[in-house]
Amino acid sequence: MIEELKELGLTGGEAKVYLAMLGLGSTTVGPIVKKSGISYSKIYEVLQRLINKGLVGFIIKEKTKYFQAVEPRRLYEFLEKQEAQLEENKEKLNKIIPRLEQLKEPAEREEASIFIGFKGIRTAYEVLLANAKKSEPVLFFYVYSKEYAEEVDNFYRKLFVYFKKINIKFKGITLEDFKKSHFMKNIPDLIEARFVKFPLPSNVDICQDRVLQIAFDKKPIAVLIHSQEIADNYRLYFNNLWRIAKP
Repeated sequence: MIEELKELGLTGGEAKVYLAMLGLGSTTVGPIVKKSGISYSKIYEVLQRLINKGLVGFIIKEKTKYFQAVEPRRLYEFLEKQEAQLEENKEKLNKIIPRLEQLKEPAEREEASIFIGFKGIRTAYEVLLANAKKSEPVLFFYVYSKEYAEEVDNFYRKLFVYFKKINIKFKGITLEDFKKSHFMKNIPDLIEARFVKFPLPSNVDICQDRVLQIAFDKKPIAVLIHSQEIADNYRLYFNNLWRIAKP
């Protein structure tokens, strides 16, 4: 139960104290310390944080404070406050992002970053598409491999939810064998694909001045290159192949 409460936004100490207090009812500090395992030196700090979060209240009887946890259903109110605070923080961040960007040193004309694993590759796509224009499709080459097809297909199907959300279209060239795959039988409408019978260089996505190269293997890895020259060369190569590729 402690882990679940931590996932909702409580610290480990707050979760222990809140759970202890649920079984104690209205109580002084002593029983809370004994049941929760939180020391006297820290208990008042933890209780104050829970009070600030609206999860603990207190009354004073004959100059003594009695603390009591709120009903578990009041945790919904705690989450709603967190959501409201998150939205407020997002608005604040939107206001200061332009000023923060001005503090950055100018980026080098060319740079590269490495991403490992499917989670890393998802992050690479988010960076790649950060400056994408909705009016221009992202270009891609896809090298179909039966050995990793199922795992890769599942990865992209989940990623397409993100692609649809940001309303990005894709235009790609892949291998003729890929036509027979289960994935192509249910291809998303955000993709326009053509096919070739000869080998392709690698899995590549081209967007503006960035190129994402991916190797799907036992340990997937991606390299995101920021270079207008490399992106333009790939784009030229893609456009030449697109003319001879077949739908």
